[in-house]
Amino acid sequence: MQRAPHHRSRSRRGLLTAALGVGALAVSLLGGNAASARPYPEPPPTTLSLPSPPGGANVRVLVFHASATQESPTVTAGISAIETIGLTGPTEGRFRTEATDDASVFTDARRLGRFNAVVFLTGGGDVLDPEQEAGLESYLEAGGGFVGIHDAARTEPYSDWFTGLIGARPAGAASSTQRAVVEVGDRRHPATRSLPLNWKRPDRWFNWAQNPSGTVHTVARLKESSYTPAANPNGWDHPISWCRDYDGGRSFYTGMGGTVDSFSETDFRDHLRGALAWTTRLSQADCKATINANYTAERVTKPNQPGQNDQIGEPHGLVVAPDGRVLYIGRGGADSSVPVVRDWNNPDIGKGNGEIHVYDPATGKVTKAGALTVFGNKGGGDELVKNEEGLLGIELDPDFMTNGWVYLHYTPHSRINRDTHMGERRVSRFTLDLATNQLDLASEKVLLDWPVQIHSCCHAGGGMSWDSKGNLYIATGDTNSSGFSGGYSGNNPEPNFKGVSFADARRTAGNTNNLNGKILRIHPEDDGTYTLPEGNLFTGRETAEGGGKTRGEIYVMGVRNPARIFVDKKTDILYAGWVGPDAGAPSTTWGPAKYDTFAAITKAGNHGWPYCMGNKQPYRDRNLPDPSVPLGWYDCDAPKNESPNNDGLVNLPPVTSNTIWYSPQGGGVDYPRDANGVPSYKQEEQKLLLPWLRGGGQATMNGPVYRFDAASDSTVKWPSYWDGKWFVGDFYDGDQPRHAVLTDPRTVGQGGLPVHAESLKKIVPVGPGGIRNLMDWKFAPDGSLYVLDYGRGFFTSDSNSALWRVTYKGGGETPAADQLARRTAQ
Repeated sequence: MQRAPHHRSRSRRGLLTAALGVGALAVSLLGGNAASARPYPEPPPTTLSLPSPPGGANVRVLVFHASATQESPTVTAGISAIETIGLTGPTEGRFRTEATDDASVFTDARRLGRFNAVVFLTGGGDVLDPEQEAGLESYLEAGGGFVGIHDAARTEPYSDWFTGLIGARPAGAASSTQRAVVEVGDRRHPATRSLPLNWKRPDRWFNWAQNPSGTVHTVARLKESSYTPAANPNGWDHPISWCRDYDGGRSFYTGMGGTVDSFSETDFRDHLRGALAWTTRLSQADCKATINANYTAERVTKPNQPGQNDQIGEPHGLVVAPDGRVLYIGRGGADSSVPVVRDWNNPDIGKGNGEIHVYDPATGKVTKAGALTVFGNKGGGDELVKNEEGLLGIELDPDFMTNGWVYLHYTPHSRINRDTHMGERRVSRFTLDLATNQLDLASEKVLLDWPVQIHSCCHAGGGMSWDSKGNLYIATGDTNSSGFSGGYSGNNPEPNFKGVSFADARRTAGNTNNLNGKILRIHPEDDGTYTLPEGNLFTGRETAEGGGKTRGEIYVMGVRNPARIFVDKKTDILYAGWVGPDAGAPSTTWGPAKYDTFAAITKAGNHGWPYCMGNKQPYRDRNLPDPSVPLGWYDCDAPKNESPNNDGLVNLPPVTSNTIWYSPQGGGVDYPRDANGVPSYKQEEQKLLLPWLRGGGQATMNGPVYRFDAASDSTVKWPSYWDGKWFVGDFYDGDQPRHAVLTDPRTVGQGGLPVHAESLKKIVPVGPGGIRNLMDWKFAPDGSLYVLDYGRGFFTSDSNSALWRVTYKGGGETPAADQLARRTAQ
């Protein structure tokens, strides 16, 4: 029967009291006041007397299938599937099923209280009168579980409370039945942990009037590019299954199950089995991990005092010690009130202070540990004026808490040559006094040094990271000018200063005999020297092409400006990001637009620059006598370095595809290719393989892989949902990435695309008052996340330069262990 529409009203409680003639008995999950997701004060005591929590060890599920219109054809199949789920599988996960279309069950306390969870297999429209909806509400407040399937999202359309219970409403009719890809991002919830990462299945797909992401915990998303959505699509962030703790109980909704055949699918039944296990209290799960309100971002450093860098320098990197102390560095830019020296005739040309600060969370205090005199403080301007050298990277020895050793990657001012405009980059070990947080500058031991041109900016790199075997990875930029190539491949051989090319990245990143534009891997020894681990790209003893043309420190070649790298010690996968060139659009003559790049790297290799970008998209060669005339396209599978500035091998290792790339046109830009594998580079023909990101102004800032510590008693640690996810970000905070991504173990390191992305833009907040210019981010041992905000200018620090901390406050899994229906079930 079609009922009159109604809005949620507290007056229904009085109606229910009169209808049932029962006393007003407070019920909640633990017998006290119910935990509530509502933004209004707690209501008066509820009026339906229910066990708390409802249902017992004799687990029962109620399937409610009323409809205000014609009954859905999926009802019979759905009931049968749920009955089968309850009767199969491990004994400890079984339950009884009862089905009804009689809504009076929700005003019958004795009957309703027997069920651990209620499944709505309903159609659209009003199927509950106010008293019945109040009974369902009381059931949730008592700790009950709810599962909504597909059309349940169209039920009770005038009820705000039911909208909150479901989480979202359809924007219109579902699509026709189509096969689509479901991205299963939650690998821990019982409803999704056994499902494929990319779950391909047919169904009728809803779009949502309001995207619920951030207010519910999404366990699976729909990949819109895999089918033709109905009107008003949601875009890349299209939740399809989610859960939340709601009004004292647990709610799970799936937009799948819109066809009869769905209920005969093994994977879909497993999906429902896990949802029912959580809602019936047979297992615990975390349905809070991606709810934005459960995170707090707090600035932990103050603005510098006038004329002092007492809190922070020009932010350029951070590392967290095992005891929670945060060490962070300033590149070398001075306070904006201090003039810079740009005259090469002046001995103080580019002189700056590369500062090291220590933040102690136990006291909330910052100590300036010391400063190195570095080259790189030349202020802004064009590329023949500004410079990005300085203090570029920091790491702590694996035994830091015993030896206090700190590794710094920097450009010492004392080693510049003002005549040739050459400098020295080095990685040195220093000792920090662990009691006073003071760096002993006299303790320096230089592990590794190499020449860099400093006539022209840019691309210094700088990040460092350790693997589980005690190998230190060092990221170096190509130290190449961005100009002189129109923003495409930095391969112009002509510009030079006193014989050293500064616009040809084939001299550096593409050169097997040069340490710039690389990720190096060495094994530091206690005496301040290093050895070379096996498995680097070269041994340094190759005899090819006459020998003497390789460096054994090179692990990865062909990177442009890798400011941040991270090695996940659980897998020893290297994660890196590097900034691309400056072309705002692709060129059918020269190649792709600027691609900023992230790569998950599992073995030594060549990642392309300046020959190829993205998924092996080639640039056009140029050479003397006229570098403005294009030559042939580079062969990504067999690149050759035929630059007159090359002193390494001509025949290079084949290019490995990268994991993520993006440009102003979008993320994962790809094109049709001709018979030789050359993309068309026509914007009208592009395809976006990664629609969740795009660039514009862009500068990659690679982040960590989170590892959840179950043994930690930290109250601020990020939850286990994020375990194994890779954090990728950008210096800028518009449409650029600030996401946690999930890779496929079968394709990681081979150019396989991420299979799932989760936006972090409201957790690591963007916009005014947020973290506008993300410079580095690392997790602490307590599971909180530290983030460096560069500030609002360049080559300096300002009042917005800051260290932030992002903590989690959502609590643990639900239901509580002592509220499980069967205590031994997990």
